[in-house]
Amino acid sequence: MKAVITVIGKDTVGILAKVSAIAAEINANVIEVTQSVLQDLFAMIMLVDISGLNVDFTVLVNRLNALGETLGLKIHTMHEDIFNAMHKI
Repeated sequence: MKAVITVIGKDTVGILAKVSAIAAEINANVIEVTQSVLQDLFAMIMLVDISGLNVDFTVLVNRLNALGETLGLKIHTMHEDIFNAMHKI
């Protein structure tokens, strides 16, 4: 199972490190990351393997939401089942 994490907001040092640190703490393996900085706007999409989580998926969602609030970022975490259902024709 996988999840898609998106991050949007003002660019600051350490965003990628902080998001990936939370993923590592709960045993979510980062598979792929793409990020861009446009002037001072940071945008990132991260694909993580959540099949080995040591907590419930909602813990990941809540921790990333809290990080986003702390850093002034919008962090959205979506389970691959929801992502696939939304993008199925």
